[in-house]
Amino acid sequence: MTTPPNPFASIPPPAPLRVVVADDNPVVRAGLTALLTGREDITVVAEAADGREAYEAARTHRPDVVLLDVRMPGVDGISALPYLVRIAPVVMLTYSRESEIVQEALRRGAGGYLVHGEFTADQLVSAIRDIGEGRPHFTPTAAGALLSQLRQDPRPSGPLPEGLGTARATDSATNGLGPPHISPSPTSAENLSQLQPDMARSSSGWRGGRPAAPDRSGYRLSAREAEIMDLIASGMNNQQIAATCFISEKTVKNHINRIFAKLHSTSRSEAAAKWLGTAPGSGRGTG
Repeated sequence: MTTPPNPFASIPPPAPLRVVVADDNPVVRAGLTALLTGREDITVVAEAADGREAYEAARTHRPDVVLLDVRMPGVDGISALPYLVRIAPVVMLTYSRESEIVQEALRRGAGGYLVHGEFTADQLVSAIRDIGEGRPHFTPTAAGALLSQLRQDPRPSGPLPEGLGTARATDSATNGLGPPHISPSPTSAENLSQLQPDMARSSSGWRGGRPAAPDRSGYRLSAREAEIMDLIASGMNNQQIAATCFISEKTVKNHINRIFAKLHSTSRSEAAAKWLGTAPGSGRGTG
């Protein structure tokens, strides 16, 4: 029996998403490029080490999505953001988790905000696809910053349909309803942190200017171990780390064992939290 021809055989598959990766850390750039190039529907068309290079790459290649770090020398990601969004959708991909930075990135047009250590490789790929199709994507820290912004501005956006939110208790003695208790909207990151301690607290205590990076000197990691710890915190598995660093998986495991010992950690998530300075009582590099 002859198999009928496929009526859609002549239709070409969708073109892969074209991505620009902008990060001042060459290890992170290489890791992201290696990760994304392994996907059939995504191709990295350019890399950039700062906001200026990202803008030039975006103008040249007209990508579908730009992955943009926040803290970069020269022109930082926040400064470049309003210029990049005129060319392509931008998703922030960064270690910067301060709610003030998240909110400013969104105000300047970012279509998504992903914090290293809060997503897997597959979730990153899904986020890029979402952003490319116009759907926003946020990791928990960014979602917490959005919640903070909403709670800081209690003004209603307009009347709700069907009279929602207008009911009032008129006789609490007969209907069992007391006066409504509405918690005051937080007016600062500190107030929000009491409600959402893991989502909105600034890991550096920054309230303006350039936020301080975690002090990791106390961990006494070698340059290679610090490089691998960065990749662990970005969500890479051992195979991806080995490919990025051009070493064997066995060597990666040996490095991770030493890293765990120095950070007094028993899991990747615990080590990443200490490395990023977000673990309770992490003490900024005190192990």
